[in-house]
Amino acid sequence: MIVELPDTTVSKISKALVNVREEGGAVALGRVLTLIIVTRHGAEEEVIEAANDASREHPMRVLVVMVGGGDAEPRLDAQIRVGGDAGASEVVVLRAHGAAGSNAESLVTGLLLPDAPVVAWWPSETPKTPSRSEIGKIAQRRITDASSQPDPTAWVDSLGSHYSPGDTDFAWTRLTRWREQLAAVLDQPPFEPVTSVTVRGGADSPSTVLLAAWLRLKLDVPVDYAYLPADEWASGIKSVRLTRPGGDTLLERPEPAVAVLTQPDQPAHELAFPRRTLRECLAEELRRLDPDVLYGRVISEGLELLGSAETRETHG
Repeated sequence: MIVELPDTTVSKISKALVNVREEGGAVALGRVLTLIIVTRHGAEEEVIEAANDASREHPMRVLVVMVGGGDAEPRLDAQIRVGGDAGASEVVVLRAHGAAGSNAESLVTGLLLPDAPVVAWWPSETPKTPSRSEIGKIAQRRITDASSQPDPTAWVDSLGSHYSPGDTDFAWTRLTRWREQLAAVLDQPPFEPVTSVTVRGGADSPSTVLLAAWLRLKLDVPVDYAYLPADEWASGIKSVRLTRPGGDTLLERPEPAVAVLTQPDQPAHELAFPRRTLRECLAEELRRLDPDVLYGRVISEGLELLGSAETRETHG
């Protein structure tokens, strides 16, 4: 069910939510958090769909905030979605125009679930320091996405400088499958030490340097990484090679959705390695509402161990 509320106020939206629950039988019981999505006009449907899918694992209230031009006539339009149009959540879409959008915090404060954690997500345009933004100040977790930035590599380089506990980025979330598989390899015989690591990824992949930084931090060995030209590898991480005395272990994608694990004296193993969707990344981040300490160490200590920003740029 979709309820349109043109030229409205936050107070009227809150009352309309109560009426929708009473008349339609939709209830807020069981909602575990409030997710605030700050996006732009015309880009909201993709992120709402991802949030609706993730809500089946994490029932929540979703507030989608879109702020129009500052010269427009002050106006707040809203839309409430429940039931089949909202997955296991209730979605409130806020379109603020002119001065009505001058204070994003005031738009959402009256619509937050009481006594529930707040998670903020910027799918595209992102404040320079998310934790100090109007929405970021009221959120326990703050999610950004380096791949949507104009310069993903520069954005990753800056993550450590403005990190605050509770921050995370989908460039890190997309590494989960790689980190799990590499950790599993090192937990198996022959238990030889890794002496060096080589990481390769596509030119559009900010996750490449984060994977290299994680390996440098955890293994304390030299890590060489580079971005491959688009005609050699189109997108995402291409390969990781672990050099050990008994021979190299190679985890490599011959094509985007498949990886092959090659180890000394063992048959090659083919693994499913599809690029993770927005829904999968969002659902994973919502599973933990405490700060990701390891992520904080990787973007600060790990990147620093890899070398200066100037040194890293020579690899690109």
